[in-house]
Amino acid sequence: MSAAPVSNLINRTDILAATAGWLGTPYVHQASAKGAGCDCLGLIRGVWRDLYGAEPELPPPYTPDWNERKKDEPLLSAARRNLIEKQSGEIEPGDVIIFRVVTDGPAKHCGIATSPNAFIHAYAGRAVVESWMNRWWRSRIAGVFSFPGVTQ
Repeated sequence: MSAAPVSNLINRTDILAATAGWLGTPYVHQASAKGAGCDCLGLIRGVWRDLYGAEPELPPPYTPDWNERKKDEPLLSAARRNLIEKQSGEIEPGDVIIFRVVTDGPAKHCGIATSPNAFIHAYAGRAVVESWMNRWWRSRIAGVFSFPGVTQ
């Protein structure tokens, strides 16, 4: 699957710096404003804007319910349209990780890896935080993606 075309190359240090700038942003469903409020997708959207400028597409309305049992995968589909899917599943700093919180439900959570063992995400009811990639999170990975144009 191809990602949206971007004109500038970025490195993983740029991604991590942009992501760290969102730490402490309060959790607000469907928002994407650094320091004011965002959800997990809003974090990814905000980092995209920090790196590339305008977003490639705007998301449709979505529920905050992780317990959905719908068969469609809007988050994974959007990631496949705009990011580069990693077939190996190997996580590198700066990669976007998509999670399936409910094992038989659609993927509904995402974050950005800070190392193979940690990631930054918008924690519902709290803020943008860094979390340990423990066994629970690892077992729920639905996909690993790179931002387009990433150089080492």
